[in-house]
Amino acid sequence: MVPDGADTFLVEQIRRGSEPAWRQLIARYEGRLQAFARAQTPTLADAEDVVQDTFMGFLQSLDRYDPARSLETYLFTILRYKLIDLLRRRKLPIITSPAGDAEDDVLDRVAPAQAETPSGHAVRAEAQRALRDVLRDALKTFIHECRDRGAFDDLQVIELLFFAGKRNLEAADLLEMDQKAVAGIKFRAIQRLRGFVEQSAQADRCDLDEERAEVTVAKVWREFRLTCLKRSTLGSYLLGILDDPWRSYTQFHLDVVGCPMCLANLQDLEQEQSQAARPMTESIFASSVGFLSRVSAEGRPPGTTGV
Repeated sequence: MVPDGADTFLVEQIRRGSEPAWRQLIARYEGRLQAFARAQTPTLADAEDVVQDTFMGFLQSLDRYDPARSLETYLFTILRYKLIDLLRRRKLPIITSPAGDAEDDVLDRVAPAQAETPSGHAVRAEAQRALRDVLRDALKTFIHECRDRGAFDDLQVIELLFFAGKRNLEAADLLEMDQKAVAGIKFRAIQRLRGFVEQSAQADRCDLDEERAEVTVAKVWREFRLTCLKRSTLGSYLLGILDDPWRSYTQFHLDVVGCPMCLANLQDLEQEQSQAARPMTESIFASSVGFLSRVSAEGRPPGTTGV
């Protein structure tokens, strides 16, 4: 996921206290956030409350938002923590993945791990950030190579392993492949990525440790949602005008990987097509616009400590 020019403009205007920009940002993201929350909460009212808390959390953390990162991913990250807080307060279980693995929590499995960056030793943290950035670029290159040469089978294997957190055997069963073939694709992918890292300008600061390579790759893949689908691609899929292999790959990402954020976007697009009303937008705006004025006037509201 890459920063959107319209999002960057809106955030700049919101930092200056623009009410129209704040209303537009709410309208732009409220539907997909609510679709995501509705799949995790017991009632519609709970989903609406969590989405409203998410927008307030965004304003509270506005001074720490990095415009170089995807705003959608940032909002989904806030939503994830608001959902977990709600479910824990209610003593409700967090919904598991479509595969039904108790330890394979959809939110933990897919939500970006930005908050998990170590803050202990400064040198170590900086080295990990450097490796993350190099590996992000390497993964983008690798994914584009797979797409350009039509190697969607390979891409599906590594997406299941690194993004969806599946084991070799699970991926083999889902794709009806031999387990050894899956292991071979993973081995070649990690070796290719290690080669990218070693050739990078920051190679001396980056160590893709062999024992932790798989975990590191998975963390970066999830944090940056490297194979999440563009909204325009989902729109074409919904209209039935997406040709293979993209149609099959999109269906795989939605139905087999079960990416909750892309599913939420798809559901939001379906509601847009049916011209469903967005009654929450004005409610969220009215409840938060006063806080927006304090954010723009003071730079950061007093007493706020985070998302």
